[in-house]
Amino acid sequence: MPRIDFNCDLGEGCGDDAAIMPWISSANIACGGHAGDDALIRTTLRLCMSHGVAAGAHPGYPDPEHFGRRELEMSPQKIGEEIRAQLQRIAIIADAESVPLVHVKPHGALYNRAARDAEVAHAIATAVRDVDPTLILVGLSGSQSTRAGAAIGLRVAHEVFAERGYAADGTLLPRGVAGAVLDDSGEAVTQALRLVRDGMVIADNGAQLALRADTLCLHGDRDHAAAFARALRIALEQAGILILGLGVTE
Repeated sequence: MPRIDFNCDLGEGCGDDAAIMPWISSANIACGGHAGDDALIRTTLRLCMSHGVAAGAHPGYPDPEHFGRRELEMSPQKIGEEIRAQLQRIAIIADAESVPLVHVKPHGALYNRAARDAEVAHAIATAVRDVDPTLILVGLSGSQSTRAGAAIGLRVAHEVFAERGYAADGTLLPRGVAGAVLDDSGEAVTQALRLVRDGMVIADNGAQLALRADTLCLHGDRDHAAAFARALRIALEQAGILILGLGVTE
């Protein structure tokens, strides 16, 4: 039976986390960089515990004004320091709540930079290993991020996206470009099933791209995110796909 982790970016203060949580298997929780604060981290961790959802850290550029979606001029060293600080922040709260942290997924512009920039990818992977070498590093499928994590001995998860458009090189289309976000849930379901069952996606130029899919992402800050999450979960299960959180074995 094919399996997939179904993840969502939460704890960002802009989505209906409680309505989304029942439909996913992993949550990426903002760590106070691009969004979130200690109280929101704690609330989201408790929701994860209540619903049996794997909890992970979602560090980003320290730029809440632009929601971490603007690339900052930070050196790989400074990025590594920032990642460590954000991971330590959420780890302290998770320990107090007795919720294990399972994975780390960078956010927004930092995620995209790590996907293409080997030095930044290595800095992030090293920071994750330094904080907790048992954490799973989530990165764009087939990118520098997953390569860097695997190279230093981390477990990695190759991520694909249900409602984001792909360029011919396997990167995500920049937000604001036509086709970057799939607004129709039926279209997103079709793309998700193709990615999980067939390991491929149709790029913006019509090319078929082969992608490894360990975890499927839905953005929690999008319109109607809970309805999208429900539709995706039902479609995946009806297709005979087993949904398991990162780090969970059958």
